[in-house]
Amino acid sequence: MARRELTSGRARRAIQMGELASQVGSSYLWTSIRRPFLSEPDRDRELLDAHVKNARRIVESSTHLRGAFLKLIQMLSMREDILPTEALVVLKATRSGVPPMDYATIAAQIRRELGRRPEHLFASFEPDAFAAASLGQVHRARLKSGEEVAVKVQYPGVDDTVEQDLKNVKLLLRTFQGIARDLMRQKVDTRALYSELQERLREELDYVNEARNMTLFARLLADDDEIVIPRAYKELCSRRVLTMTYLDGYDLGDVLSPGTDEELRRWVALKYYKLVWRQIFEFSVVHTDPHPGNYLVSYHPRLGILDFGSVRRFGEPVRQAHLQFAHALLDNDARSIGGALVRLGYLDRDDDPAPMVEIVRILFEPVMVEGVFDPKDYDSVAKATAVGEIAFRHKLYKSPSHSVFLLRALIGMEGIIRGLGIAADYRSIFRECVEAVPA
Repeated sequence: MARRELTSGRARRAIQMGELASQVGSSYLWTSIRRPFLSEPDRDRELLDAHVKNARRIVESSTHLRGAFLKLIQMLSMREDILPTEALVVLKATRSGVPPMDYATIAAQIRRELGRRPEHLFASFEPDAFAAASLGQVHRARLKSGEEVAVKVQYPGVDDTVEQDLKNVKLLLRTFQGIARDLMRQKVDTRALYSELQERLREELDYVNEARNMTLFARLLADDDEIVIPRAYKELCSRRVLTMTYLDGYDLGDVLSPGTDEELRRWVALKYYKLVWRQIFEFSVVHTDPHPGNYLVSYHPRLGILDFGSVRRFGEPVRQAHLQFAHALLDNDARSIGGALVRLGYLDRDDDPAPMVEIVRILFEPVMVEGVFDPKDYDSVAKATAVGEIAFRHKLYKSPSHSVFLLRALIGMEGIIRGLGIAADYRSIFRECVEAVPA
């Protein structure tokens, strides 16, 4: 696999992002100019071609720019309200990793952070990374005491490029906002997307914080022997290096592939579904970076969580309000749903709750439907369109700060469950999750 240096320098990155935004914007502008002169089938085909072509442009740029830009694309690859499935398939390539940096660069970074080179700190250290992502890459190693570990190393200078990208990335966000508005007929809040990117990236740059999150989840889930959490070795950790237990198994993306054993897919779907609701209703601490690369399935089976850079603590009042909301959903009690939405900050006390209740019933259909529900029947694009129309008609744009991260976790869960394609009685499972919470 070819190795690539991290493109750095604010001006150079700004130029590359500007060129990309210009190419993408010009492509859609040309498509919109031609639309009145084409038949409806030709319009649809040309728009789809433009989506796929621009997705390829974005993926190619992401492997050079990495940092905030690649994180943004990974986020967009889960947004079916912005781009069609065919383009999202292309963007999803960014989730599987990027070409790694060379060993000399990584060894020098470890020496700067931990005081000695890898060959002096570990009994063995594999020079080739087995995973490379937007902010760093992971190497397999063995401690002098014999334990196998994974060593996550942040790319040198990536913290500088993140700050640059947070200023430059608005160019592409404005382009996507226009695409969603003019061609997909969707209202996209790019300010919330930008704020989410900014806050999460700044947290993810601190591996000491990630080690704390890892320890917290290990404590919270200690009673579940079907969940496995790596252990951080604090003496071999710093802000830019994280040494943790090596977990072996199948990447969740592999389990999502066609042909995977249905019994295994069913186990993963139900385990993951219950895990997300337990975080929300019992812990009020949520893992908010749900792309498949952050999970693996071991051979037992057990579900492993690999990355803890993005974890949100919501607090007891929010947890109690989420529980009220869940009970109201199960009872289909419009008044109680409205009351929970007020407690959560989606409505003011004097607002008419009816439009938001209608939105809730659309979005939470799998929880509202009695009996077996097939996630393939859940049309995310159609539902996003319906919700957008209701929100626009009633001017429902109130979004509490905690909602950005919670919605990301729920959207990710919906995408994973649909990808696994397991029909089940999700309402009954949801009820079990709610009733299992200690009073």
